[in-house]
Amino acid sequence: MKTILQIEDNHANRLLVERVLEPHNYRLLHAADGESGVSLALEELPDLILVDMGLPDVDGQTVVTLLKQIPEMAKIPIVAITAWPADKALEMAQQYGCDGCITKPINVKSFAHQVAAYFEQDA
Repeated sequence: MKTILQIEDNHANRLLVERVLEPHNYRLLHAADGESGVSLALEELPDLILVDMGLPDVDGQTVVTLLKQIPEMAKIPIVAITAWPADKALEMAQQYGCDGCITKPINVKSFAHQVAAYFEQDA
């Protein structure tokens, strides 16, 4: 079973991701801010990290930078979940060191497939 860490401060967004992904047999972990997200990532070493770029304490860009500097985390895909306009989202996410980007609001019909694609890249 693949483990996904979602770093997201908005409760409704966390619940939506959980409801969409749980039927696909993922183990979901949640952190409500950047600091606890980095700690949980180090503790659990998830298979994928979904990070909101607009966190209340440490912005998503800083979280990604911190995680990518840790040798154990370097190969774990980090995907930005953002409300940035779609045409800028991927470009910005790549500049920040993310492995990809999914825009908000998430499309509940395609979200699980978008997430699964990051695991297929790893295979």
